Amino acid sequence: MEIKHSDTQAVEHSIKEILRHIGEVPERPGLVGTPDRMVRMFKEIFRGYNPEEAPKITTFRNGEDGVTYNGMVSDTGSFYSMCEHHCMPFFGSYWFAYIPHPNGKVIGLSKIARIVDYHSARLQVQERLVTDIIKAVEDALQDDYPPQGIALIMEGEHLCKTMRGVKKPGKMAACIFTGAFENAATRAEFMQFVQINKK
Repeated sequence: MEIKHSDTQAVEHSIKEILRHIGEVPERPGLVGTPDRMVRMFKEIFRGYNPEEAPKITTFRNGEDGVTYNGMVSDTGSFYSMCEHHCMPFFGSYWFAYIPHPNGKVIGLSKIARIVDYHSARLQVQERLVTDIIKAVEDALQDDYPPQGIALIMEGEHLCKTMRGVKKPGKMAACIFTGAFENAATRAEFMQFVQINKK
């Protein structure tokens, strides 16, 4: 996605108008370069709208390296996104797991982090974000033998709540469990992993 120079100038002009609206003077020394910096920042933090930035997701046939695995594969990490309601950041941690089919595909865990980053780099709500990530993993593992289950929990602090409005700290969690993770025992095993890895 290439941003045209004329479009960039229009966005910079709009940013200057917003600065004036809040009572600032865009021409003062500290703000002269701010519109340009913001345009470049938008390109970076909203890269999730650019298909060319989508992660290349490599998968492998389960067992092709001599090891067939059908246990739980888990990953955890951090995420940063922007709330679509007030354009303020929300950020936190995620906990992911899946159970590959013995005859299906497996995915490298580094790819999970890339999928999370890509879908987080948009204006989002946390409920959609977990859905987007699960769908991307399902699409990557699409096969005659789909994974036996996928689980994802994302817990984030929303600055639109902490800094404005009610001005109360607190975290929101959104989660999706599919397949085997709808089973109480399997979900309990995953939740144990979550508790152990909570920061």
